[in-house]
Amino acid sequence: MRLEDFDFDLPEDLIALRPVRPRPASRLLVAGPERITDATVAEIGRWLRPGDLLVLNDTRVIPARLAGVRRRANGAEARIEATLIAAGADGTWRALARPGKRLAVGDRIGFGDALSAEVRDKEGAEVVLAFDRAGEGLDAALEAVGEMPLPPYIATRRAVDARDREDYQTVFAARPGAVAAPTASLHFDEDLLAGLAARGVETARVTLHVGAGTFLPVKVENIEAHRMHAEWGEITPEAAAAIEATRAAGHRVIPVGTTALRLIESAATAPGRIAPWRGDTDIFIRPGHEFRVTSGLMTNFHLPKSTLLMLVSALMGVGRIREIYRHAVAERYRFFSYGDSSLLLPE
Repeated sequence: MRLEDFDFDLPEDLIALRPVRPRPASRLLVAGPERITDATVAEIGRWLRPGDLLVLNDTRVIPARLAGVRRRANGAEARIEATLIAAGADGTWRALARPGKRLAVGDRIGFGDALSAEVRDKEGAEVVLAFDRAGEGLDAALEAVGEMPLPPYIATRRAVDARDREDYQTVFAARPGAVAAPTASLHFDEDLLAGLAARGVETARVTLHVGAGTFLPVKVENIEAHRMHAEWGEITPEAAAAIEATRAAGHRVIPVGTTALRLIESAATAPGRIAPWRGDTDIFIRPGHEFRVTSGLMTNFHLPKSTLLMLVSALMGVGRIREIYRHAVAERYRFFSYGDSSLLLPE
């Protein structure tokens, strides 16, 4: 298929710059093969059945945007902004630096009094940083000096502020490592989760550390030639068992967010079967993909020509997604990370 098959007109004023409060007050578009219903996230229980399993991504977004000063032995200084992209297996971090031309391998950057890093490698504006601490010490330092890494379509329109520390984090975030939020999960609060549990809706937790590559545009006209970024994830034996048991009992497995969906489809071994997983995935789900464990999806509304729009088109069909997005634009749903959500049920 061609990239133009996944384009649509989106009015700029539909891009949400702030989330709705309280979280479940966001609008929810519910779509099956034929019908579209306008609702709110608070009402999602109307479409979920006892025994259904929601798969939640418990990654925690780190404050990955850093402002620092490069200092050299000769006393030369320069202000540097660095946005962390992904952690390396050796404990280093890949980052985008601005202005990258002011950095060289061997330079040290101080990020306030709490953190510093050495530039270990550089290619264009992308650098590899080795911090002066790791593990919980690094997590604490980032919390002290970093800003939340809002997506470019928000960050270019307004400044990051203290509200984003709460707004751009799920209520069940547990494992630090993401540099972008699993945004469909931002619509849940503790009361909604408790209410669903009381109705017999089950949940399972998985982890996919969402990377900045989720915002990279597709640059090839033939989408088959696109190569996905890799992200680290884990599915525990308990989560895998819950997914298999749900399918075996005839109930539905509904990931909350494309991140959770990509992870469970990476680990699926056969229809209704899934194995525990730990490692990197670069799965590219596009029309023609055969879903092995996914029955439906809760997800926000995605960028034109994006891999995530291709993913939902694989689930619902290209023509059906065009109808759903035309409806969303006409009804003025709010788009992207802080926007409204949809529940896609292909059967």
